[in-house]
Amino acid sequence: MKTFQQNLLIVLALALCVLCVYQWYGQTLERKQIEGLNQVLYQKSLAIQSYTNSIATMDQQIAQMDAHITELKDTAKTNALLLAAQKREVTRLQSANEGLTNAVAEYKKGVDSLEAKLKEAYDGIQKQNQALKELAAQRDDFVKKYNDATTERNDVVTKYNDLVEQVEKLQNASAKK
Repeated sequence: MKTFQQNLLIVLALALCVLCVYQWYGQTLERKQIEGLNQVLYQKSLAIQSYTNSIATMDQQIAQMDAHITELKDTAKTNALLLAAQKREVTRLQSANEGLTNAVAEYKKGVDSLEAKLKEAYDGIQKQNQALKELAAQRDDFVKKYNDATTERNDVVTKYNDLVEQVEKLQNASAKK
């Protein structure tokens, strides 16, 4: 029995050793698993921190983009208002242009009419100038004839006066005798 107890004790000791080795092995596996989980947890924490940082960065970018979009919308509104004002101005200028074009056409008609009247007046003036030239030529001829006639009459008067003087001299000479 002694050997049985010793053998039992040895078997129990060996069983306890096997149990301890098994527990150590299990604990080693658990530690590896815990270490793996810790590694996964660390990686996930890093990923969460990275995502948090990228979310903050993206929030800043989104805020900047929102501000930029707001600026672009304001610019678009301003451009739309400016475009509408320019369209109104173009429309106003086109209507003014049409009015001025019509006025120019009427002025052209008036100018053409005045040119025709001026041409008629010029032709009339030319005819009057020609008539005046002819009249001046006739006047000059008449004045020349009148001057010639006056010269002849003056010559006749001079001869008559000379004759009267001679008659008076003769009468005075006859009366003195």
